[in-house]
Order: sequence, then C-alpha cells, then structure tokens
Amino acid sequence: MTEQSDRAGTQRKQPAPSSLNRLSRWLPSLRWVRTYDRSTARADVLAGITVAVMLVPQGMAYAALAGMPPVTGLYASIFPLLVYALLGTSRTLAVGPVAIVALLTNTALLPLADGDPNRYLVLGAALAGLVGLIQLILGLARLGTLVNLLSHSVLSGFTSAAAIVIGTSQVKNLLGLEMERTEGFTHTVTALIGALPTIHWPTVAVGVLGLVLLVLAKKRAPRLPAALIVVALVTAASAVFGFGEMGIAILKEVPAGLPTPGIPAVGVQDLISLLPSALTIAVIGYVEGVSIAKALAARDRETVDPNAELVAVGAANIAAGLFRAFPVAGGFSRTAVNHQAGARTPAASIVTALIVGLAVLLFTPLFFHLPNAVLAAIIIVAVAGLVDLRTPVQTWRTRRADGLAVAVTFAGTLLLGIEAGIALGVALSIANFVWESSRPHMAELGRVRGTPVYRNVERYETEGDPSVLLLRVDAPLFFANAQNVSDRVLALVAQRPAVRFVVLDASAVTDVDADGAHTLHELDRRLADSDIALHLTTVRGPVRDLLVRSGDWSALSERSHADIPAAVQAIGLDGDSPLLIKSPHPPQMTPEVF
Repeated sequence: MTEQSDRAGTQRKQPAPSSLNRLSRWLPSLRWVRTYDRSTARADVLAGITVAVMLVPQGMAYAALAGMPPVTGLYASIFPLLVYALLGTSRTLAVGPVAIVALLTNTALLPLADGDPNRYLVLGAALAGLVGLIQLILGLARLGTLVNLLSHSVLSGFTSAAAIVIGTSQVKNLLGLEMERTEGFTHTVTALIGALPTIHWPTVAVGVLGLVLLVLAKKRAPRLPAALIVVALVTAASAVFGFGEMGIAILKEVPAGLPTPGIPAVGVQDLISLLPSALTIAVIGYVEGVSIAKALAARDRETVDPNAELVAVGAANIAAGLFRAFPVAGGFSRTAVNHQAGARTPAASIVTALIVGLAVLLFTPLFFHLPNAVLAAIIIVAVAGLVDLRTPVQTWRTRRADGLAVAVTFAGTLLLGIEAGIALGVALSIANFVWESSRPHMAELGRVRGTPVYRNVERYETEGDPSVLLLRVDAPLFFANAQNVSDRVLALVAQRPAVRFVVLDASAVTDVDADGAHTLHELDRRLADSDIALHLTTVRGPVRDLLVRSGDWSALSERSHADIPAAVQAIGLDGDSPLLIKSPHPPQMTPEVF
C-alpha cells in the first residue's frame, strides 16, 4: 500500500468533526482533552494537590456533620470527582462534600434511621443516588432554569440560617457535652443548655486550640492548608499525650481500602420518605455549585452549560450512592482555592481524587487519634463565612418585599427546619412575583400642575390637549394583569369627560396571552361605546402576531401606529391644536406614574 493510500485510510478512520462535536455535548471532557499539553498538566497537578490537602480533613468533617462515618467523606471525595471531571462543563468547579448538603443529609436521615448506624449508612447512599437521579432527569429534560425559583434573597437567608444551625450542631463536640442527637435549631439549643453541666474541659481546650489555630492561619497565611496542618499537629499531640485516655473523643479506627460499588438495599417506602429531602438537596446543591462556577467562568470569559452541569452533578451523586457515600455538590471554598491554585481543566479534580484515594488506601491509620473536637472546629470555621449580614441589609434597602423574603427564610429555617424555611421563602417570593405582576407599572407620559403635558417622547415636546389621554404600560399583558390595566384606563377616562382619544404606547409590552388579547378587545369596545377611540403605538412583532391569531388585529390595525407622533398626526387634529409637535429637544421630565 502506498503512503498516499495509508494517509487516506487514516483519514477515513478518524471521526468527522461534526461527530466529535455531537459527542462532546454528552462528554464535555473531549473539548479539553484534545488540546491538553504539558504546561496545562503541571498547573492541574499543582491545583489538584492543593485541593486534596484541603479536602481530606474537610471531607471527614463534613461526613461527621452528615452523621456518616468519617471515611465516607473520603469516598465522597473520590468517585464523584472522577465522574464530574468527565461530564462537567466548568473548568474549576470542585465537587465533593459541602457543609449545607451535609446538614440537609443529617436532617433527612436522622428521623428515618431509628438509631441504627448500618441503616443510616444505607439510607445515606440511597439519598445520594436519589438526588443524582433527580438532577439527571432535570438536566436531560433541559429544565435547569427551574432552579431559578430559588432566588438570591431566599438563598441568602437560607445559607445564613443553615450556617448558624451547622455551627450550633458542632458545639457539643467542641465542648465534649454528653447529649443525644437532636433535630432542629431550637431543640439543639435547648439540649445544649441542659447538657452544660457535662462539659469536658480537656475537650474544650483541644477544640478552642483548633479554632484559634485555624482562624490565625486563615488571616495570616490564607494560602497554607490550615486544616490539614492543624489536623496533623493535634493528632500527633493526641497520640503522644494520650488524648483518648483523658476522655477526649477521638475517631479511633478509620477503615482502609476502597468500597465495592453496589445499589443501596432500601425499600420503596424509604425512597418515598427520602424524596422531599432529595428534591431540596438536588436544588440547593446544584444552585450552590453552579453559582460559583458561573462567577468564575465569567471572570475567565468562558461559559457554563446549566443543563449539562445538572447532568454532571447528578451523575456524580449517583456515583456517590453506588460507592456508599452521601450527596455531594460544588463547594464555594474549594472551587475558589482550585481556581486560585491555577487549575485549567477538570483534570485537576482527577488529581485530587487520586490523592484522596491514596490516603484511603495507605494513611487512614494515621487518623486514629484525631479528636472529634478538631473536626468540629474545622466545620465551624468553614461555615462562619457563610453568615451573610450585608445582603439582607442591602436587599431591604433596595426592595422591601425581597428583604422580607430574606427574613422569612432565615427565621423559618431556624425555627421550623430546613425544608420549611426554604418552602416559606420560595412561596413568599412567588407570591410577591404574582402580586407585582398583577399590578403592572403604568405611566401617563407627563403631567404638570394638573394639565397633561406630553414631554420627552421620541425626543419631541408636545403640549396637552384635554381630548387625548396618552399612556404607557410597562409589562406584558396576560391573565393576571390585563383586567387591572383595563380597569385603570377606564377609571382615568371616567375622571376626564373631555377625553376622546386614548393613545396606548405598547413599546414596553413584550408579550400578550389570549386573556390579554381578549381584554384589549373588550377595552376597545367599551371605549367605543363612550365615543372614545383607542390608538396603539409601537406594537411589537410577537404581540401583533398573537392579536392576528386571536382575530383582534383587524379592528385595531387601522389605529396602530409606528410611534406617538404618528398617532398624534393620525388623530387628525387641526393645525391650531396644542398637541402638534413643537420642539425636537424638550427638557427632561419624569412621567407621572400611577
């Protein structure tokens, strides 16, 4: 075979570019693998090592927060990361255990496990799989925008309250208190107060030492792996001085080796019981991850596909369930560290997973003497930064309704529980949206001293004619607000007997539904019964198309104009009318809003 035929054969074997592009939609890793080089690999390895050093102690701490064995936090830091690296569209998002999802996991499993550790472990894996399945379905159905129902205001109130709940839940480990597991913030506070006589001062000393070291390291040397350094120092001191013999709770045996994959053995009733919590975790976990991913992608002038992210995080959670872990998400702090460390591709997450895997295989005996109080200190320091005081104040100043949503979500999460708090916040946000949508902004284009003066319209100045009412509607017309708009127009007409023409500026009406078209037709008919002509200006294409389909355009088309001056001229007032255009450069004036 000739060299030319060899080349031809090679070219025939290569997939067409269009095939690669289609495949890369389902396997985004193909986009960066094709251009991967040595310099990118060096950057990813460095970032992967940096995140792994941070993730090992953090993963075990968040597992404890979730009520799971510490080693499951390491499992959750291996297999989900590998899956996300293949399917994720963010170059720097660091998936793994996160504090809020761990708290939600604990809240979901505690009432169902009946105090059985083995059942708790199986339910945790099942919850991860169920969360992943929900996210996967949403992503494949391209319903990523549905999570936007969780507004920034609601998320801010929830995150701050959840951080307080998380911190409160760790006080018992920090002080060495003897108390049972509790559900809810109020019950936890009550139990803590009742357990204060059992405080263990050696544990307090270790916990406070861990807190001080972590805070100092965060302020003085933020680039250092503070959590790992503190864990290493305190664990070594625990082994040398026998903290366990002093009554300080330590981890003791941490199983070595990787788990074998398997489907959690749970019944249908268990899955039904887990479903509400799984829905909450699926949305909260996705929003937490995609928010930081989008922010960093915008900074790097890249894009993140929300639906593909749902698929990727969903697959990562399914992997977590198969390997006996608990639900995972993209973490704020680790993603920021990954980005700052120079990660260029998701290969950095593969490096992180491999290092954590080596730790599970080789180094778990070193964690035997690790005090639980240190893990509590790691959690408290990590969530302290999630308490957001600026956003509620700024939101309240900007818009009281949104500020109320923050307050209700915050209070509901603290007093009623995680799911109830989120549900209250979402319900209040939706109710506020419906209320505001049903009362759209309308403006009469200028009134001075009771006399209509139409100024600053298409950069023309006109003086008022009492026979003309010029209005603008600043919202789509649909079933919730169309009748309100009609009633307000008719009320204005009733107050001004001289009105013979209503000119409705529709430039801000971006859409109309069937009810809106019907209401507009009825408004035209009722005005006509009073010898008043309705004129429209600047009707947008989609609005016109729907009016054509509804059969209402034929009656309005002859009274529809390109702009307000055209409508004024079409009204046919004589040359002496004060409504004639007089000046192309009017003074700026604010329309009257009603």
